[in-house]
Amino acid sequence: MTISRKQEERALSLDEREVVDKSHHPAIQSLSDAELSRLVKLMRERRDRARAMAERRRRELRGKAEARGAAPARDDEGSKLKLSVLSVAMRRFNAEIERRRRMNARIALVASANRALAEKQRAEREVETFNTRHAHQGLRPKENQRARSLIRPGERGRLRKAAAVAQAKKDSRGQ
Repeated sequence: MTISRKQEERALSLDEREVVDKSHHPAIQSLSDAELSRLVKLMRERRDRARAMAERRRRELRGKAEARGAAPARDDEGSKLKLSVLSVAMRRFNAEIERRRRMNARIALVASANRALAEKQRAEREVETFNTRHAHQGLRPKENQRARSLIRPGERGRLRKAAAVAQAKKDSRGQ
């Protein structure tokens, strides 16, 4: 069940509402990493406190705990709603952190690939084109001229065995 903004406002206090408003789409992406981590810590504390209060209220309703307020609790709809609002906001914060982590990993991967390509191209430019393979400099390995086979070795073995079996059948028919 989705929770409307009106329900959020009804369930939260003013300072909690400000933090939850920052967890919605346009505002969450404009937060800095430090601000985001500060809000996550604050939201986690608020959510844990709301969870404890909701659990205590449910225990009061079942008669397992003493009432802590002036009057015993009659229902726990408000505490359930508050807990669910804070949990959903926490999920949005965690999703944004994960999105930023994946984006940074992608950027790092591209940078690493670009560095590797530049190193490879620089190494290819430094190779001398004429034959300078002399013993006093140490022999440099010659590149293998044979083309690599695209057939998997297991497939090659399977075909070789199938041909051998077919040849054996053909040979045994002639006698």
